[in-house]
Amino acid sequence: MAKTVFVGMSGGVDSSVSALLLKEQGYKVIGIYMKNWSKDLPGMKCPWAEDLADAKRVAVKLGIDFEVWDFEDAYREKVVDYMLEEFRKGNTPNPDIMCNQEIKFKLFYEKAIERGADFIATGHYARIIDGKLARAVDENKDQTYFLYRISEEALAHTIFPIGDMLKPDVKKLAKENNLHNAYKKESMGVCFVGEVGMKDFLKEYIDIKPGEIREIESEKVLGYHEGAVFYTIGQRHGLYLNGVAGEINDGLPYYVVKKDIKNNIVYVSKNLNDEHIWAKKLELKDVFVRQLQPSDSRLARSGPSLRAELRSHRSPLVADSLESEVGVAVRLRHRAPLIPAKIILGENNAATLEFENEIRRPAAGQSAVIYDGENCLGGGIVK
Repeated sequence: MAKTVFVGMSGGVDSSVSALLLKEQGYKVIGIYMKNWSKDLPGMKCPWAEDLADAKRVAVKLGIDFEVWDFEDAYREKVVDYMLEEFRKGNTPNPDIMCNQEIKFKLFYEKAIERGADFIATGHYARIIDGKLARAVDENKDQTYFLYRISEEALAHTIFPIGDMLKPDVKKLAKENNLHNAYKKESMGVCFVGEVGMKDFLKEYIDIKPGEIREIESEKVLGYHEGAVFYTIGQRHGLYLNGVAGEINDGLPYYVVKKDIKNNIVYVSKNLNDEHIWAKKLELKDVFVRQLQPSDSRLARSGPSLRAELRSHRSPLVADSLESEVGVAVRLRHRAPLIPAKIILGENNAATLEFENEIRRPAAGQSAVIYDGENCLGGGIVK
């Protein structure tokens, strides 16, 4: 009897080709559109209806069953509210990572299993090799950075059909099979509201007020900003100082080096060596470490139990001495190069990353994702 796969179909080409491949491989395929967000914003229409129509049209073309599952309330609570609260604290969260953790590979997975699915599938560029989450063949499209927090239980029942393919080949296959969205433009805006910029979205939900932009060395007021929450450390664009976009007098650019959220002040500097921009060490919180045995559905834990369990599994993250520094590779941003680092696991879901050379400090709230070769071991949130 054919295995049943519930495929998350977003209306894009990647998930459409995933459904196509699974059907060709003999699975019983059921397409699911996850309705996560449908709210329009002033002057900005949410594209969910168009995406739904595209997904349904592909399902009809492939001759597979298709359903719409409404996760909007949970998405607002687990993803959007989380994101807004992090921005209010002055952090820069990644809603795509939280969406994968809480919605696609939790709620969607759990409901699919309840409905009799053997597996779920999505159009992510990632692979599962010997039960381990691994980078995609197409390094330029690899999405394991966004998937590092999905549970071992969900991973054991997940298929990534296009993880072995290059993006041009995915589009080519869609075209050869007359899928109408073969060259549909990819959304580059906020993950759940299409082309809306993050700044425009935040303005609708966060109370903001103008404040001062000061030079950190002199405390001199150089200009004004719309709200400190909009700025990230290291940012140079979008600064208007004395009427000039990001520069004064000598033409050298200013960079954001510090934010005082309480007093609504953004500090800038022309010093590219400022200690706020670079770091040789990063502290992580909410660390999630992948198990080595996918049959074990327990989530990774922190503290002594985590470290003892990792040692029993001979994880690359833990050497013979639990206090040892262990060599790994780290990705600090999507599509950023892998950087050699040493990791020290701490208590209460904490860890420290140490680098041989200074690295451009990622914004607090972003993720540092850890790899051993092509395998994704987990990661954590930058403090």
